[in-house]
Amino acid sequence: MVQDRYVTRAGAKIAYEITGSGPVLGYAHGVFLSRAAVRRLHLLDFDALAAGRRLLTYDQRGHGHSTGRPIADDYRFENFTLDLLALLDELDVNEPIDFMGSSLGCDVALRAAITAPDRFRRLVLIIPPVAWEEGPDQARRWYTDSAEAIESSGPARWRREWAQQPPLPIFADYPAFTLAPDIPDELLAPILRGIGESDLPAQDAIAALSQPALILTWDTDPLHPVSTAQRLHELLPDSTLHVSSTVADVQTWSHRITEFLVR
Repeated sequence: MVQDRYVTRAGAKIAYEITGSGPVLGYAHGVFLSRAAVRRLHLLDFDALAAGRRLLTYDQRGHGHSTGRPIADDYRFENFTLDLLALLDELDVNEPIDFMGSSLGCDVALRAAITAPDRFRRLVLIIPPVAWEEGPDQARRWYTDSAEAIESSGPARWRREWAQQPPLPIFADYPAFTLAPDIPDELLAPILRGIGESDLPAQDAIAALSQPALILTWDTDPLHPVSTAQRLHELLPDSTLHVSSTVADVQTWSHRITEFLVR
């Protein structure tokens, strides 16, 4: 078992591990999850992805083995990105790396590449989150509404109600898919509020990225709509998009990523 290492930044200790040898491949998970929780989904094959590489994985602040403060601004997308850049500084990684990010991690990948383009070689953008919404009926409002429900009724009740929600249609017959939050009770509302107040980077900044990008998403998910992935594909000058409609097809993503990284 690999021992966790930590980097401290802005009120949080970020737990991470780096294993193997070769060029660095990093991965950042999405909201609610952690390194361990992502592996339990059995959708990505990290052993296959790590073959011939140094695999860097970490828990986002407030998730898994990482700590955090009950301050909503700490959980805006911009701050998660600064955590990743601090982690790369700690590891003294000098060569451009390949980086994968799911949901929140997708924003981290984009924003970090915009901020420090020389540090990234290729990007794998997995289930990009809802973004750039206009008007009163915004899907992203779910995060803020959930934070208010937790503050009003308490985290225990919210967790029970969340656990009773039906799965996404694509995962209706896939019992391994669970999004039980790997987050302490006291951080649930601040994290959700910070996420709800965030958005993907400006579209013109994304369009200026030169890194090759592989965009992978699934359908039937209102918080990760296919439309965001399609817009990223339009914006990024060197990108490939793949949309999955079945779990079996989602489980081909590791092979698709491996092929993309060696092109």
